[in-house]
This record gives sequence, structure tokens and C-alpha cells, in this order.
Amino acid sequence: MAKQSIFGRIGQLAKANINALLDQAEDPQKMLDQMVRDYSNNIAEAESAIAQTIGNLRMLQDDHAEDVKAAQDWGNKALAASRKADEFRSGGNAIDAQKFDNLAKVALQRQISAENEAKAAEPTIASQSEVVDRLKTGLDQMKGKLNELTSKRNELVARSRTAAAQSQVNDALKSIDIMDPTSDVSRFEQKVRREEAKVRGQQELAASSLDAQFNQLEDLGEQTEVEARLAALKQGSAPAALSAGKGQGAGASSAPELPIVDEADFDKL
Repeated sequence: MAKQSIFGRIGQLAKANINALLDQAEDPQKMLDQMVRDYSNNIAEAESAIAQTIGNLRMLQDDHAEDVKAAQDWGNKALAASRKADEFRSGGNAIDAQKFDNLAKVALQRQISAENEAKAAEPTIASQSEVVDRLKTGLDQMKGKLNELTSKRNELVARSRTAAAQSQVNDALKSIDIMDPTSDVSRFEQKVRREEAKVRGQQELAASSLDAQFNQLEDLGEQTEVEARLAALKQGSAPAALSAGKGQGAGASSAPELPIVDEADFDKL
């Protein structure tokens, strides 16, 4: 009965469709862990049961070998006793001859008994040998399934961890969406752009102010020359600045700001 139970368990586990079981599982990893534990435990139990079965088979084989040897020994003793009886009978000793004939008969009976025991054990030995072979084959299949389960579990665990890592990366990328105007990166970018625009404005203002200062210097120089010529006129001397060089220089610059006068006043001069 125990052997049939082992057979059934080995056959069931060896024929198990791992992929189909995983498809039906809510948590494949936990199911694989449990299956690995179950397979390991069943393999250990099967190994113990198979070892016991092999031990029983070896005992039967040893007993059969002893019966075969005993049958041969009793046959030899029967032959020896029969020859001894013939010797005594040839010598005219009928009593001893009968005695050894009786010993030969007893030896032959024991030979027959040993032969019968050996023959009776042979079917059991053949059956047990077949059982052991099937158990060994089933055990090898179970070990193969255990290796398959272990590899499948390791593969799924690695894939699960990879998927979890990818999910974390995707979540992190979603939280740092540079196209989102409300994100920290976008706000910082807007701040930098405003600072850059401010710097450009300051540069433009500085350049405009510098040009104005140069223009003021030129206007001041022309005004100074006008004042100097007016003073020379009042002193009755011609202004020295009427030379061609001076005239060209004055013409090249913009007109200075002079007091507003009425053009008719020049006709009264």
C-alpha cells in the first residue's frame, strides 16, 4: 500500500504542468516557493522509501542466493551419501548402506525444499526489481522537475525585480516631467530666463548711457568754442577757429544747443 502511495505521488509530481499551475496562481512566486518545498520534501520521502524498497529487494535476493546455494549443497550431500551407501553395499554392509541411503533421501528432501523456496522467491524478486526500477525513474523525473521549478522560480523572481525597478524608474520620470510648467525644473528654467533677460536689459541700458555721455562731451566742446569766438569778437579780433580744419570739425559734429533768437534781429545789425 505504501509503495502504491509512493508511485501515485511520484507520478503526479512528475507529470505536473508547471506553466499551467502558474497561470492559475494568484501569486506565482509564493506558489513556486511552496512547490519547491513540497518537491524537496517529497523527494526526501521518496528517497527514503525507495532505499527501504531496495533494501528489501536485496534481502530477497540474498535469501534466494542462499536457497540456491543450499539446494546445491544438499544435492552434493545427497550424492555423497548415495555413493557412500553404494560403497557399503558393495562391501556387504547392508546396515550402513541403508543408513547412508536414508541420509541421501533427507538431503534430497532438503534440496527440494531449498529449490522450492528459491523458485517461490523469484516472482517476488522480479516484481520488486521492476518496482525499484520504476521508483528510480520516477525519482529522477522528480529531481528534474525540481530543477525546472527552481530555474523557473529564479527566472520569475529576476523578472519581477526587473519589472519593479522599471516601474520605479517610470514613476520617477513622471514626477520629473520637464514639459510640465508646474514642475520644479520648469520654474527654475523660467527664473534663469528672467535673470538672463534682466542682464541683457542692463547691458542695453549701459550701452545707451555711454553713447549719451559721448554726445554730451561733443556738445560741450562745441558750446565752449562758441563762447570763445564770442569773446574774441567782443575784443575786436577775428576768431582763430575759422580755419578750414576747425570748420570741418565743427561741421562734422551735431549743432550745439544755442539760445533761441529772432532771425529778424540779424537785419538790424
